Amino acid sequence: MGVAPGIGHAKAVIHWVDDEDIPMRNVDAADLAGEIARFESALIATRAELLEIQQRIADAIGAKDAGIFDAHLLVVEDRTLIDEVLRNLEKDRHNVEYVFHQVADKYCKTLEQIDDPYLRERVVDIEDVTRRVLRHLMGKGPHDVASSSEPHIIIARNLTPSDTALINRSLVLGFATEMGSKTSHTAIMARSMGIPAIVGLHELADTISNGDDILIDGYSGQLILNPTPETLAEYGRIELIKEEVEEKLDLIRDTVSTTTDGRHIILSANIELPEELDDVIASGAEGVGLYRTEFLYINREELPSEEEQYESYKLVAERAKPHSVIIRTLDIGGDKSTESLGIENEANPFLGCRAIRFCLANPAIFKPQLRALLRAATTGNMKIMYPMISGLSELRRANVVLEECKEELRQEGKEYRHDLEVGIMVEVPSAALSADLLAKEAAFFSIGTNDLIQYSLAVDRVNDRISYLFEPTHPAVLRLIKGVVDAGKANGIWTGVCGEMAGDVQLTPLLIGLGIEELSASSTLVPRVKKAVQSLSLQTCEALITEVMQLDDGKAILDRCLEVAKSHYGELID
Repeated sequence: MGVAPGIGHAKAVIHWVDDEDIPMRNVDAADLAGEIARFESALIATRAELLEIQQRIADAIGAKDAGIFDAHLLVVEDRTLIDEVLRNLEKDRHNVEYVFHQVADKYCKTLEQIDDPYLRERVVDIEDVTRRVLRHLMGKGPHDVASSSEPHIIIARNLTPSDTALINRSLVLGFATEMGSKTSHTAIMARSMGIPAIVGLHELADTISNGDDILIDGYSGQLILNPTPETLAEYGRIELIKEEVEEKLDLIRDTVSTTTDGRHIILSANIELPEELDDVIASGAEGVGLYRTEFLYINREELPSEEEQYESYKLVAERAKPHSVIIRTLDIGGDKSTESLGIENEANPFLGCRAIRFCLANPAIFKPQLRALLRAATTGNMKIMYPMISGLSELRRANVVLEECKEELRQEGKEYRHDLEVGIMVEVPSAALSADLLAKEAAFFSIGTNDLIQYSLAVDRVNDRISYLFEPTHPAVLRLIKGVVDAGKANGIWTGVCGEMAGDVQLTPLLIGLGIEELSASSTLVPRVKKAVQSLSLQTCEALITEVMQLDDGKAILDRCLEVAKSHYGELID
């Protein structure tokens, strides 16, 4: 997939980082102090190295993108990781580089099992830091990015954020990797640096050789080996068109997302961290439709305090004004292990004790978050929603805990929002099928299409072998979404979509026609979705739904959606 727009044409340069060969040797008790000293020195040297890279990025493309390296710095300061290395060093009596590698590898394997792509991508950050620490421990210098004195395109298994930071922007015309995703820090930096990038090209390094003539299309995710003169001419034309489209999108950032016949679709953004509010504001989004709170709990030994959470939520709400912020309560469980929560491994974590189930089973964790949310909601523009609600009993149980928190705050004399709006994520088929019951007690619905599709079609969306079965336009999925919208309307509540479908302009006519009133997508996609909304009429979208609800094939439905999308805003599709 293309993760950073643009087109690059140049010779390939292979950047291949082999795993370090970590020796293992036994260490006498008398030598443990020396091993600890070596470890501390390596951490200090790595920290200095990262601070230098961070400053370089801040000078080149701004402090916001340099903030990406805060996560790297946290790794070298993480007491949980450091203490585990020291314990294992004392227990196993092996050289510290071997012990450190074993501990860091365990952390990475845990994160790789997480369903959330954002959190899963943090593995690359940890691997980046690990490699630097190990090279210091073994007396080696930093690993340089493969380069050339001529304009070139980098081909790699993966690129770390620090690899990307060290790229010579005047000579690197793009990069393509076997691994990665749109949410990786490397992809974020590539977009900020204006470098076209493609990820997910399997067996790439076995196909491309140093010096091969290649063209990469960061829009569509295509790599062309030995492009013909005709292909180069065509891509020259495409690049001019794309540049014109981007210029036009800039002009509509501050306009309202309203259809040609006057239907306003609220267009908001999904965020992971408070710092992303800058991107939300710059995109022209109408606030935050999904604020994930998991970052407060990940990679730490102790739980975040109520006060820490309160300050974080309040900051986001105040910065988003006059627009609203919808904060999702803790969506974590068997698939998102973290030291502070003490979560047990489960045989099937995606169907296990996660999200609202975990919170209801752990009120000592749930209550501080709810109390913090109630207090922060005095800003007046905050709503909350519970994840993975499967039925009315769970919604009622969660609301009972919320009322208990209100009573506690009242007795303590603390200010809080009495009439906080509480909605639910609809991402479990049982919730979609009982939406008429849930709508009587929920303030709004926000459909998490990623999980709703995954659970409805029994398809692991990150499994390459069956990814072709992950079909947003499957007739069953459309019927579930329509049922949720209809139930909401019958009970006077609105329905939004905060999954990946919301940011896919191919499906915008479909979602508007189904009656969706809010779309919440990555801030980078907001201008494109706004253009799509402004190019459509509600009448056209409703006519499309009347037609496709009679079709029995997901591909046929997608093809019909594409026809409508191309006829109204083809420049965003081609």
